[in-house]
Amino acid sequence: MTDLDLRLVRYFTAVAEHRHFGRAADALHITQPSLSRQIRRLEQQLGARLLERTPQGSRLTEAGEVFLPRAKALLRSAAQAAALTRAAAEPSRITIGYTTGIIVTSAVRELRERFPDAEVRTVHLDWGDRRTALSELKVDVLVTRLPFPTDEAQVTVLYEETRVLLVPVGHRLAGKESVTLDDIAEEPLIRVADPAWNSYWRIDPRPDGRPAPDGPLVVAVEDKFELVASGQALAIMAAPRPGALRPDLIAVPLKGVDPAHVVLATRSEDRSRLVTGFRRVAREHLKGPGHENDLSR
Repeated sequence: MTDLDLRLVRYFTAVAEHRHFGRAADALHITQPSLSRQIRRLEQQLGARLLERTPQGSRLTEAGEVFLPRAKALLRSAAQAAALTRAAAEPSRITIGYTTGIIVTSAVRELRERFPDAEVRTVHLDWGDRRTALSELKVDVLVTRLPFPTDEAQVTVLYEETRVLLVPVGHRLAGKESVTLDDIAEEPLIRVADPAWNSYWRIDPRPDGRPAPDGPLVVAVEDKFELVASGQALAIMAAPRPGALRPDLIAVPLKGVDPAHVVLATRSEDRSRLVTGFRRVAREHLKGPGHENDLSR
């Protein structure tokens, strides 16, 4: 059995990501000759050549391509093991992540009251960060909307939200009490880089198998609002809280589609008292728009 040095594995992943020994050495704050020696040690341990130098930098060998995803998984597993061990030894610290449009204040306040000696932190996460926030140990709890990767996570549905169509003031659908997918069959819809998000929030493909018309690609929520307000595309989103929208935008209820779900997710193996405690208070306090509990106490 080969005993792998995790430090060497981390060096290898750095070179694989940078595709260049010099840039990887700078990122790791070691010298390039030292990095080269460490990679050779790893290759000797594995009995396989992992990297080849090229005029442009370096590239993975076939063996390197096989080893890279497993090396990343090994490093993630080691980091999780260390973090969970620290959490067990210091069970008085928790970081709660949340995404745009979700208010966690009442549950966080209640957790602090129940555990006055605990350090309770909150952090707002961009849409892209929520995909890896738990696995990369950026947060201990994540409150967000589906869909997002839930592998190895314990997920609790907190509440449902009506999905609405976001249109600019003056749009032909702006005055309707509700709209259906047939009403927007030819309307381009905002896109993002996440395929699962696109499929769910654009309802793509439609129930009849047709693709949803493509609109511009966006990264930030504010960019989405600007593109809709300027008439370049429409967007489907969760029903906003009163006063949350720009005055040049209107949200029209979308009929005939399932509601969105706001969930609480934690690492499945995390059984710390603070994680368990937050799950309990979140169920009590986080009930969505229209409930006083969101801003109570």
